[in-house]
Amino acid sequence: STGGVKQVVWRCDAVSSEGGESATDGGKLPLTPDASDSDFVAYDDLTEVVVLGWVYDSLKEGDETADEAKARVAANRTGKVEAQIARKAADANGTPWGA
Repeated sequence: STGGVKQVVWRCDAVSSEGGESATDGGKLPLTPDASDSDFVAYDDLTEVVVLGWVYDSLKEGDETADEAKARVAANRTGKVEAQIARKAADANGTPWGA
């Protein structure tokens, strides 16, 4: 009815190069579109860059820029995948009776 977006549902996935481990982050970003705002973007004019900018902007912590928030979230996903790989390697190299 406003010609704007009321909610963005987002999901980011990280998958290991071997394809066996993965991590996902996601969420919902509620918005209040106001056509009188100078930064209003009508639904028909949306681009992926605009929507991702809203998402990254919403993830900022403290004095972070949107780019820094994007990098932090990506690093968190990568860390989760690396932890899964390390756990799997430890389990595979362990002994059946434990340490």
